[in-house]
Amino acid sequence: MPGGDTETSSLFSYVSCEARVPTHHPMRIIRAIVDEALGVLSEKFDGLYATQGRPSIPPEKLLRALLLQAF
Repeated sequence: MPGGDTETSSLFSYVSCEARVPTHHPMRIIRAIVDEALGVLSEKFDGLYATQGRPSIPPEKLLRALLLQAF
């Protein structure tokens, strides 16, 4: 069962990630493209997980983290 894809930015920092990235930074465009692609794949990801049990880290969040590391 995949967990919810919620942000916990306020948990560790007083300054949001949105405030740290400049408005015209290329990563903002990349994030929009990635969010759209992951939105399409979300249904397929849900089908790969069991409906019961302990929720896992959402695959969308893991893929975003891997992509960020690659950049």
